[in-house]
Amino acid sequence: MKLKVILEPSEEGGFTAIVPALPGCISEGNTRDEALANIREAIALYLEPVEDDTVGMEKAEQLEVAV
Repeated sequence: MKLKVILEPSEEGGFTAIVPALPGCISEGNTRDEALANIREAIALYLEPVEDDTVGMEKAEQLEVAV
């Protein structure tokens, strides 16, 4: 999966990385490479399924789709 990442210099130094397609998915780093590594980790955590997501949905159908 490929996602667009916006990387911009921070006023305090370092870089801020934002993923527009994933609201609230933001990270930063002291260097460009560190910010990109951090946003990759943030994306993985953002997309990781959480067990609580299905609590109370015992009758729901669970499917997998490719994007």
